[in-house]
Amino acid sequence: MSAGRSRWALLFADLEAQLAAEEAAERDGAVAELTRAEQASVPLADRLRAAAGTQVRFDLRDGEAVEGVLAHVADAWCQLQGRGARGPVQHVVPLAAVVGVVGLGRHGAPSRSRTDGLGLGRALRGLQRDRARVQVCTTAGRVVGRIARVGADHLDVEELDRARPAVRVVPFAALVRVSEA
Repeated sequence: MSAGRSRWALLFADLEAQLAAEEAAERDGAVAELTRAEQASVPLADRLRAAAGTQVRFDLRDGEAVEGVLAHVADAWCQLQGRGARGPVQHVVPLAAVVGVVGLGRHGAPSRSRTDGLGLGRALRGLQRDRARVQVCTTAGRVVGRIARVGADHLDVEELDRARPAVRVVPFAALVRVSEA
């Protein structure tokens, strides 16, 4: 082979390598873009579902934090099994009250249960039927009582720790969590 032919062979081999590198970079860019697009479509509830059964900490919009094992995750709320001063305690936390979560993995798990679509009102009506003594935490404070009524966007709490029991109406928008009392 002459020197001219070998130079051309090297030139075309170099061009092929450049094209292969450009194609690989385009593929990598497309994969990265698809990954970002897929991640952008995963709601927080799906990330929480993937962490069901694990210990997490929720930072809440009232400045408090609550820790526990994720027991149930619905689209708008979740149930945590935590520990209190007197032992185990359950919490119902609206996802709208969560400002940060520690303990989640990177993956999501789509809803597989019909109960995942149950709204916050449905969960609170369950506590109302049970006549459970609860602590209702809002952005303005806490009240201990029983849930007397659940409306479309609010609940009534019959305060028990008062000389004359009163009924406090709490809009869901102000609700941070409902815990066993």
